[in-house]
Amino acid sequence: MDKKKPLILVSNDDGITAPGIRSLVSVAKEFGEVVVVAPDSPQSGMGHAITINKPLRLDKSDYFGDEVLAYQCSGTPADCVKLALDKVLPRRPDLLVSGINHGSNSSVNVIYSGTMSAAMEGAIDGLQAVGFSLLDYSMDADFSAARDVARKVIANVLDHKLPADTLLNVNIPKLKTDELKGIKVCRQAKAKWVEEFDQREDPYGRNYFWLTGEFVNMDHGEDTDEWALKHGYASVVPVQFDLTAHHAMGTINNWDLNAEAE
Repeated sequence: MDKKKPLILVSNDDGITAPGIRSLVSVAKEFGEVVVVAPDSPQSGMGHAITINKPLRLDKSDYFGDEVLAYQCSGTPADCVKLALDKVLPRRPDLLVSGINHGSNSSVNVIYSGTMSAAMEGAIDGLQAVGFSLLDYSMDADFSAARDVARKVIANVLDHKLPADTLLNVNIPKLKTDELKGIKVCRQAKAKWVEEFDQREDPYGRNYFWLTGEFVNMDHGEDTDEWALKHGYASVVPVQFDLTAHHAMGTINNWDLNAEAE
């Protein structure tokens, strides 16, 4: 590989044959040498799960042609990044990009997202990392606007570098390129899933449950990712993996934790 060009690792959670990763690879190739390590099957909603109780398989893939070294992994998105860094890449990558996911990873969805967990695994290891998601679940989705946004974000990350211990969560609304109003740096909206489990019965008379639910946004601020996406902007949220609630430390320190329990 050309050591003068940036080395870019690409992964996702929809699987190596998903249209979204092909779009992201096409953009990444404009900036440097690309290596793909992605799941061999869909891993949506896996969060930051890793495989510890069974072997991992890693097989070469020709899905992207001869120009791109690609592997499919039997594990999770986080597994893919771990294996790429330890067994596949000839040197540390200059950038890790994950996606382009089919569907939103805005607001609280970032916690469940395999797409973002692949990016976060890279950030934990000190890499420049970005996750991209398009608010369209269709397998024939139009990724043209998402490619334009990815191109701008990748160029800026390579030029300016991210602050330490930070990665980016980028979401693109389901719009054509000429309909997209721009890109906004946002905070994560306070929202949640109100979930229900639909109880059903299989042909053998045994009960099973199917997760359903409604996404509820309680945050009406105009500086959030949900606001930006609703109003025609791509959202860029800086994310960190330090989950310490620093604002609560003073309150908890005032508890009498070292007293004898009554």
